[in-house]
Amino acid sequence: MSAPNDPFFSIDTRIEDRLGRTGTIHTPHGDIATPAFIAVGTKATVKAVLPEAMKELGAQAVLANAYHLYLQPGSDIVDEAGGLGAFMNWDGPTFTDSGGFQVMSLGVGFKKVISMDASRVESDDVIAEGKERLAHVDDDGVTFKSHLDGSRHRFTPEVSMQIQHRLGADIMFAFDELTTLMNTRGYQESSVDRTQAWAERCVLEHERLTAQRVGKPYQALFGVVQGAQYEDLRRKAARDLETITGETGRGFDGYGIGGALEKQNLGTITRWVNEELPEHKPRHMLGISEPDDFFTAIENGADTFDCVNPSRVARNAAIYVPTGRFNINTAKNRRDFTPIDENCDCYTCAHYTRAYIHHLFKAKEMLASTLCTIHNERFTVKLVDDIRAAIGSGSFYEFRDEFLGRFYSARQS
Repeated sequence: MSAPNDPFFSIDTRIEDRLGRTGTIHTPHGDIATPAFIAVGTKATVKAVLPEAMKELGAQAVLANAYHLYLQPGSDIVDEAGGLGAFMNWDGPTFTDSGGFQVMSLGVGFKKVISMDASRVESDDVIAEGKERLAHVDDDGVTFKSHLDGSRHRFTPEVSMQIQHRLGADIMFAFDELTTLMNTRGYQESSVDRTQAWAERCVLEHERLTAQRVGKPYQALFGVVQGAQYEDLRRKAARDLETITGETGRGFDGYGIGGALEKQNLGTITRWVNEELPEHKPRHMLGISEPDDFFTAIENGADTFDCVNPSRVARNAAIYVPTGRFNINTAKNRRDFTPIDENCDCYTCAHYTRAYIHHLFKAKEMLASTLCTIHNERFTVKLVDDIRAAIGSGSFYEFRDEFLGRFYSARQS
C-alpha cells in the first residue's frame, strides 16, 4: 500500500523562544495530541495493568519491543492475530522500537542509559559487572544470543523492518546501534556512520514491504539520531538522516532521538538535534525517565517520548505525587487510611488507601504492583497533558517552575 497523502503531523502552538510546541500526529488508529507520553508495553503489555486500564487513565499510545516480541511469541503470531493492537486488545496508536536498544543492553549489560556518567573511563570493551555479552555488532547487523534459551539470532536493518511490519505498529523505528557514554570518540564516529548506513537500508526495505503488504494501513518510519554527547556528531547524524529519501522520495516520517544521554546535558543534546531536524516532522525521545526530564525534553522540541519508569518503580513501591516521590511500603504508611493522592483522579486513589497498598507490598501480593502502576502511569500521563495545556495557554514557564519547585523541594520518605 502506498504512503498516504494526508499530513502525518501538524503543529499548533509553540513555546516562546524555544523549540517546544504542541501538535497532532495522525495515525490509522487515532490521533496523538503532542507533547505526549507513550507508555511502554515491552512484551505487548504494560506490566501488571490491563490495556483497558491504560485507556481509562488517558494513555494515548503504547510502545512495544520488536526484539522481545520476535523472540516470544514471534512476530508471525502477532501478524496472524491482526497486528500488535488487535493482539493486546488496544485500539489506539502503537509504536514498536527496532531492537536497537538491545544492541546496547545485551551487548554491555546496562539497562539505564540516561543515568550513565560520561566522566567514567572510556572503553569499547566495557561490560557490566557479572554480565555476559549477548550482542555482537558488525557493519552488516547484530548477532544476538537469546536471554531466554541461548539460541542465536541475526538482526539486520532488513530483518528489523520485516519484524516491525509484521507487528503492524503505526510508528516504527529504523534499526540503529545504541552506544554507551563510555565508548571512545572513535567508536562513536564509526557507530554514527554505521547507523546512517543501516537507516538507508531500512528506508529501502520499508518501501518494499509497504508496497508488498497491500490492504494494510500505512506504517510510519522514524529514523534514529545517535552521536552520544558530541555536538558535531549529533548535528551531523540529524542532517544526514534527513538526506535519506529512498526511491519514493518520502524518506522518514519522523525522527527518534536516541543513544547515550547525560542527564545534565539532556536539554542541550535535544536542542542540538532538533535545530537540525525538519520542523514539520515529529520527534520522539527514546527512553527518558523523571519529571524534570519531561520538561527539559519538551522545551527543547521533543513531541513524544517513552519511558518504563512509571511502571518499573511502581513494582518496587515507589510512588509519584506532586510533592515528590516516596516509598509506600515504609512504616509511616502502615496506618494511613487516605489515598495515595487525594487530588488524583486515578482508579487506585478513588478506591484504595495507603495502608491497604502498604499491606499488599508487605504480603507480597501482585495487586500491589497493579494499583501502584495505575497511579504512576496516570500521574505521568496527566503531567504531560498539563504541560501540553500550559503550552497552549502560553503559561509553560510558570507551570514548569511551579511544578518542579514543588516536586523537588522535599522528598517524602
